[in-house]
Order: sequence, then structure tokens, then C-alpha cells
Amino acid sequence: MTELPSVRGAEVGRRIGVGLMYGLWRPRVLGAWKVPAAGPAILAVNHSHNIDGPMVMGVAPRPTHFLIKKEAFIGPLDPFLTGIGQLKVDRASTDRTAITRALGVLDSGGVLGIFPEGTRGEGDFASLRSGLAYFAVRSGAPIVPVAVLGSSERPGRLVKALPPLRSRVDVVFGDPFEAGDGSGRRTRKALDEATERIQKQLTEHLENARRLTGR
Repeated sequence: MTELPSVRGAEVGRRIGVGLMYGLWRPRVLGAWKVPAAGPAILAVNHSHNIDGPMVMGVAPRPTHFLIKKEAFIGPLDPFLTGIGQLKVDRASTDRTAITRALGVLDSGGVLGIFPEGTRGEGDFASLRSGLAYFAVRSGAPIVPVAVLGSSERPGRLVKALPPLRSRVDVVFGDPFEAGDGSGRRTRKALDEATERIQKQLTEHLENARRLTGR
């Protein structure tokens, strides 16, 4: 039996995130009420900066278990990230343990956070990996698109790797949607079709979020 990440730990992580994110920057959060209040949900987050994950973790209305590349679990960060309920994933292979734990989070009615682009990039959802479709179709959990805007606009003066202190970062939550076609099929074709549907929805959400925030 694979041990599930701690929900209590993820709530502690959320509180730490709230303190840090609001202490260092000025998050503007739109549409957080769209995250289902109970039951499984997947937050699909665009990824253009290292603070995107902690930012969403801090401003999301529910504790979130993010799938995070194993390279981030180094030194003291390893027990810390594990302690706050985050999931280590090996992106170079089919990581059965991470998959089982992620599905376990959804099966138990929790919130799973995913960067569907796989790696940090333009943050425009242009290239999606199939993992998100698999988790959504397999679990039946709705996907909530999340756009983080402003985190990578310009580097900070004191710490180049971070956005300028007290700068505004917008986090826009979108309407939940189902990735599958309702048939419950999990064939390669069904997952490819689900990925296409997801990409369309996430791209539209990002465009709406940019219009809404003027970024």
C-alpha cells in the first residue's frame, strides 16, 4: 500500500504559502470560488516561474498536493516538501509510485496540482504532456485551469531569481471542466482526444485571464 501525502501537511503548506506570498508580493486572486468546495479536483497551472507553485499553494482555497520534479527534493527541501504533502515525481520515467499516490489523492477527495507543460517555459500551455489527461480521465475529477501572470515579467533587484518584492502577481482560477468524453474510456485515442480538449480549455482560460488582468 503506497502511503498518501499528508492532508494536514498540505494545509500547513498552504498557511506557510499564504504568509510568504502575501508577505513578499501582492497577489491578486480572481475566481478562487470556482474551485469545488469538496471532492476531488485537479488544478492545472501554467508554469513560467519557480514561485508559481508556492503562489498557487498559498492562495488556493483548499490544501493542494503538487506533483513536483524530484530534482527539487534536495537537501533540507526533501523532508520539508514531503512534510507539507507534496509529491515527488521522476519525469524521466513512468513513475508508478507518484502515479499511485496522485490517484490516491484524488480517490480520497483531495486536490492535485499539476504543471501540465511538464517543465518551466513560456507558461502559455502550448505543449501539454499526457499526464494531466490520464489523471483526469482515470479519476473523473474536474480540471480547474489556473493562470499565474506577472511572476516572470521582470527580475527582482535584490534577488534576480525572484519577481520584484511587493510586485503584483495575478492568479486567475477558471471554470472546472471534465476532460473525458463521458464514456470512461482510457485508450490512447481517448487520452489524445482529452489532451486536445484540455489544451483548448486551458489556452482559452489563459487568454481570458490576460484580458481580465490587462497582462
